[in-house]
Amino acid sequence: MTLPFEYQNPTLQFERFMADARDCAGLPTTNMAWNMVVGVLHTFRWRLAVPQALSFSAVLPPMVRALFIEDWDLEQAVRPFGDAADWLADVRSVRHRHNFSPPDAVASVATALRRHVDALAFERVLANLPPQASRYWQPKAVSAEPLGLQLL
Repeated sequence: MTLPFEYQNPTLQFERFMADARDCAGLPTTNMAWNMVVGVLHTFRWRLAVPQALSFSAVLPPMVRALFIEDWDLEQAVRPFGDAADWLADVRSVRHRHNFSPPDAVASVATALRRHVDALAFERVLANLPPQASRYWQPKAVSAEPLGLQLL
């Protein structure tokens, strides 16, 4: 077997993911997207038991996986899943003075992440997590309107 692309070019793959996350969120720079991405990943991790989080991390690209597990306090209690408002508050709590996460931050990162994972493996792991996990990783709704046009 040849060396997989994700291990040959992890930086390139990560740059593509970050650009997608930036664009999905409507942020002007990947620097602004950074805290959003970290916040979305850690907010989800805080809601999983260690075995669940490890299972989820296995389907992530290597650099995203590294962000998901960075600074992990294994002694921290699992937080309740809550709702979208709870998630956004936690996302925005990550380096809050430099956090530009928009209201749809979770959906923006979900949309970007789904472009960079194996879809079947991702859905399979979500199916083995609490039901709220699938809600958390719902991508943005696709608009039926062509870009730049609005229906009156």
